[in-house]
Amino acid sequence: MSQVKELFEKLPSLFNAEAAKGKNIVFQYDITGEGGGQWQVIVQDGKCEVKEGVHPNPSVTMTMDAETYLAIASKKLSGMTAFMTGKLKAKGNIFDAQKFNELFKM
Repeated sequence: MSQVKELFEKLPSLFNAEAAKGKNIVFQYDITGEGGGQWQVIVQDGKCEVKEGVHPNPSVTMTMDAETYLAIASKKLSGMTAFMTGKLKAKGNIFDAQKFNELFKM
């Protein structure tokens, strides 16, 4: 199993339900390169669900390579720096993308 997949599977245990009250956000992750894949992280009414695959109507879609995702998850690289340097591309509501850190204690 790839490190990326392991991190996505771990997300529900890192979820901050209190911070998610009243929020309905679908994060779509398209991770390229070795160990990559596609995942949807659905935050709705204080609950979190993670599924492999593509969501038909995500709030925000983030595309990056596996190395960048792992660097962000391990706090070696900030998501903002990755975005500003073109390592992370976001489509949709970029403000929703910024809420990820308050919703998950990585």
